[in-house]
Parts: sequence; structure tokens; C-alpha cells
Amino acid sequence: QVQLVESGGGLVQTGGSLRLSCAASGRTFSSRAMGWFRQAPGKEREFVASISASGGSTSYADSVKGRFTIVRDNAKNTVYLQMNSLKPEDTAVYSCAARKDLRIATSTRVSEYAYWGGGTQVTVSL
Repeated sequence: QVQLVESGGGLVQTGGSLRLSCAASGRTFSSRAMGWFRQAPGKEREFVASISASGGSTSYADSVKGRFTIVRDNAKNTVYLQMNSLKPEDTAVYSCAARKDLRIATSTRVSEYAYWGGGTQVTVSL
């Protein structure tokens, strides 16, 4: 089992920055790829970023490429999402997730993730 707790969300103006953190419990963190997803009101959950188990490989949604950076610290069982140049359309609940079956590669698919945090709200004002 993996438990995930996000933090770092909040209200920020357009063009501002936030860093989200996701703290994981359990011994298998370093053996799993991790992902960040977001869900805006009335919309489906969408992929934001993913990082491999070692941290050596990352993938991003086109909408955030060049603005967001995902990194992980396996010694601290934590994955981060640095968000820069935020836009109002980035407003959503952001959730981190751990891949199922100790899979180490990145994935953009919601169905590939077995464990989810409760989410943290990010609101970008005009």
C-alpha cells in the first residue's frame, strides 16, 4: 500500500509560481513511477506530468511543457511539481499518483496509477 498526501496549493496571480509536494508512505516509493494529474470543475481528470522511478525520465502534457517541472527525492519519499508562469486555465485540483505493480516507467494514463492522494487546490486569478 502507498499513501499519498499533497501540499502546496493555493491562490496565485497569473504569471506566478507554486511548488506542489506529494509525500508518500511505504517502502516501494523508489520502485514506482509517479504522476501529477489535475481536474477542473466540470472536466475530466487530465494528465499533467510523470516521472520514472529513478527520476531520469519525465513526460509532460503539451499544455504545461516548458512551464512545469516534475522532480522527485527518493530519499525523502517525495515528488514535487514546480509550476511557473501560471495561467487561469491551470486552475484545478491537483493530485499525485503512484503507478501500479511497481512499474518504473512514466505513463500518461489514469488507469496505470493505483494510488492517489486527496488533492490540493490551485487557483490562478487574472
